[in-house]
Amino acid sequence: MAYRIFIRLFTRPSACKNFAPAKFNSTHTMKYKTLSLDRTDVVPFVLWAIVAFLTWLFMHSADHYLTLTPEALGKYFNLRWVLISHITAGGGALLLGLIQFWPKLRNFSYKVHRIIGILYLLAILVSSICAVILAFTTAYKVNWAYAFSVQVWAFVWISSTAIAYYTAIKKKFTQHRQWMTRSYLVTLAFIISGLSLQTPYVKSLGSFEDISPSLFWMGWAVPLFVYEILLSRKAKV
Repeated sequence: MAYRIFIRLFTRPSACKNFAPAKFNSTHTMKYKTLSLDRTDVVPFVLWAIVAFLTWLFMHSADHYLTLTPEALGKYFNLRWVLISHITAGGGALLLGLIQFWPKLRNFSYKVHRIIGILYLLAILVSSICAVILAFTTAYKVNWAYAFSVQVWAFVWISSTAIAYYTAIKKKFTQHRQWMTRSYLVTLAFIISGLSLQTPYVKSLGSFEDISPSLFWMGWAVPLFVYEILLSRKAKV
């Protein structure tokens, strides 16, 4: 299968010192580990499929920007490539980040886990830099509250991801998993706030200028708050 070919590329003897070297049989052919799937993998795959579908919905709602016309882009026209890079890289981070929480893949190959993690970091680096540019330019054309909410969101996104990377290189893996969770929860603000703004009920609450700042705060602050509660309860057990 295709996924086995992909996994084998990253599970050679030199892939990671934490893994046993490949063995040779009597005919000197190398044996590679294969990633087997079972019922425990159903939930991770279903979660990834849900996030992938929601990501597609979110990005599909921005298809009109691809016409690259002033009418479609509005205030974003002068920064159209910044906007498109922000959305595209953000969608990539949504898809890549969730894979990192699949325990079987993480335990199977550290190298695959690390490569996907680096791609996730690069996606956030591109998207967050673009977010900062937009937050200090076009966002003010909506209003001050909207611009401030985007600026804070971008800062939390960058800082939580940077700490997750720092704890990984320092081999503080418990803290790394916690900060990766925080980073991904902030990444999910893309689809939480973005799709919420498209629901009829939210639209009935007021104009985009009135309701978007609150939804941007809600998109990452509420998930982080819930996670911190769960984390503190787990620590007491």
